[in-house]
Amino acid sequence: MHSAAPTTTDPADPLQRERNHLASSRAALRAMREDAEQLDISDVAGTWVTQQVLHDQIQRRIAALADLADTPLFFGRLDFLRAIGEDASEGAGGSRFYIGRRHVHDAEGDPMVIDWRAPVSQTFYQASRKDPMDIAKRRRFGYTGGELTAYEDENLSDPAEIEQASALLAAEIEKPRVGPMRDIVATIQPEQDEIVRADVSGTVCVQGAPGTGKTAVGLHRVAYLLYAHRERLAKAGTLVIGPNSSFLSYIEQVLPALGELDVAQATVQQLVAHVEVRAQDAPEAAVIKGDARLAEVLRRAVRDGITMPTEPCMVVRGSRRWRVPVYELIEIIEELAGREIRYGAAMAALPQRIAHAVLLKMEQGGEAPDDRVQDAVARSREVKAVVKACWPAVDPAKLVLRLLGDAEFLARCAEGILTPEEQAAILWPKPGRSVKTAPWTAADAVLVDEATDLVQRTPSLGHVVLDEAQDLSPMQYRAVGRRCTTGSATVLGDLAQGTTPWATASWPEALRHLGKDGAHVEELTTGFRVPEQVISYASRLLPSIAPGLAPATSIRTGQDTLAIRRVAEDLTGAVLAACREALGREGSTGLIAADDRLQALEAALHAAGMPFLTPGTETTAEARLTLVPASLAKGLEYDYVVLDEPAAVVAGEPDRRTGLRRLYVALTRAVSGLTVLHAEPLPAELG
Repeated sequence: MHSAAPTTTDPADPLQRERNHLASSRAALRAMREDAEQLDISDVAGTWVTQQVLHDQIQRRIAALADLADTPLFFGRLDFLRAIGEDASEGAGGSRFYIGRRHVHDAEGDPMVIDWRAPVSQTFYQASRKDPMDIAKRRRFGYTGGELTAYEDENLSDPAEIEQASALLAAEIEKPRVGPMRDIVATIQPEQDEIVRADVSGTVCVQGAPGTGKTAVGLHRVAYLLYAHRERLAKAGTLVIGPNSSFLSYIEQVLPALGELDVAQATVQQLVAHVEVRAQDAPEAAVIKGDARLAEVLRRAVRDGITMPTEPCMVVRGSRRWRVPVYELIEIIEELAGREIRYGAAMAALPQRIAHAVLLKMEQGGEAPDDRVQDAVARSREVKAVVKACWPAVDPAKLVLRLLGDAEFLARCAEGILTPEEQAAILWPKPGRSVKTAPWTAADAVLVDEATDLVQRTPSLGHVVLDEAQDLSPMQYRAVGRRCTTGSATVLGDLAQGTTPWATASWPEALRHLGKDGAHVEELTTGFRVPEQVISYASRLLPSIAPGLAPATSIRTGQDTLAIRRVAEDLTGAVLAACREALGREGSTGLIAADDRLQALEAALHAAGMPFLTPGTETTAEARLTLVPASLAKGLEYDYVVLDEPAAVVAGEPDRRTGLRRLYVALTRAVSGLTVLHAEPLPAELG
């Protein structure tokens, strides 16, 4: 690795030349932004709407060209053995490219920085000594803030050079975790890069052990797809789905740092927010409501109101009356019901089908009706009366309200699907009087979403990223799948971290409920975040929580990263002392505890004058300690973690397996060091 003092100005110094290129690139980026700001669309022809759309596009372009002071424009350089196209540079006779977070060109349009997503950039991640991919030299850069401070070269095509681990790569991976999640464009590994660049038309499922970078891979995949298929995805839309708002706050800066500003974020609960959740299910009821069998129960409920006519439909047009007999009406209704189209679409088609039958009779009677007559007949009082009686309108929320509050209706719709005991478990003890006042739970909201889709098709997006997917119920998978029926998905998760009673047992099963049966499943087992000592200790739980998964390994083999302390007296005092010790080091500290312990720890921290944050809040120089409920720890990471009373974390869940999975999550949040403090005996599964 080569480094130099920041004051070096000698242009013959290689590091200074790279700094000069960085300064020139930043100046070129400013010029690109200024050009965008000076665009005048006042004379552009078109409507006010088209001008507003163009104005919004320009504003997004300006925002995407922002130069983030602490974010390096490029992190690597490729020197090829031969020239590529017209990009030949002076020097070794081959092309030279700087690889960065976004494309930057000079006044003549020549590239100064190549976007990491461009095809030529893939060699930066995939090239190796075994397969140099025509690269003579790969250079990595080290930064402090936004200042270039070092570089490191790999002469991939030189057989005489000894292979050694990249110090800059290790340093970038191990940077302190202060603030929100960072992008990983400088450290993407070959197996991660293959997932990032997988074809947009296919769904990819990533089973990733803690610290393998699965969340970052999913976010960078979105950025790559928007680069490679921007027009297609800009129209259809993209969405990142996370487990909770704290997690979304933690990751929300990754895509903007890569220049992507138009990717929506949501939790599953926000997607299905048709009703206000104000109650909580017992675990047994939640599991049943989340079962895929409820989809058929709801389908029956939606169609329960369909009835066959007992009288003909008599339509009056002028001085004549036209009669559609009962058997014809029944044939029309049965045909629509058998086609399995959306209930609302069938309801809209029914009056037109009846009107068409009337028009046929009018033609047979010597008249020549046109489409306007058919529309008028479809809107007639007589036809509307038939539709209302035979195919009544369905309000999805009111339907689910009735289903969960009316035992007789539920029994009729669930016959042969749910047992009487299961039906009793999901019935509300006190039926809701109205949609606004009903005791809706999170699982109920998903049922309303299913019913809504049965009535009217849910719009599909171009691509959806679903993170922490192992915690979703089958009905929740269906809700997400409805958002990408015509698009693709990236599914991210870890079966060992499933901490809900309905957590998925296998990825093929989950993908089937998502509507992406047969999607490719990739497994990431090499960790880049969690130290080897820590992940090895946590992996002792795997035989009990996920017997089929291979234990993860870590490239970070440093010693003294794990401390386990038995505390005879004053556990809370010992926890605070461990937090002070961790805060004496650089980076962030997470204090993870069972939810029932939070109130006591909050009081102790306040009394000790130790400022602390809630999950998802950005750390500052004054506050680097975050108090994290074990229930919200998933997906978060801290340089140092203090784990309070593992036995309480396990006991806080409805069953032991879920409790051990929750503990596995808590044990794997540390980047540099983990301290476990306990007064009660540790779970036997930890050995």
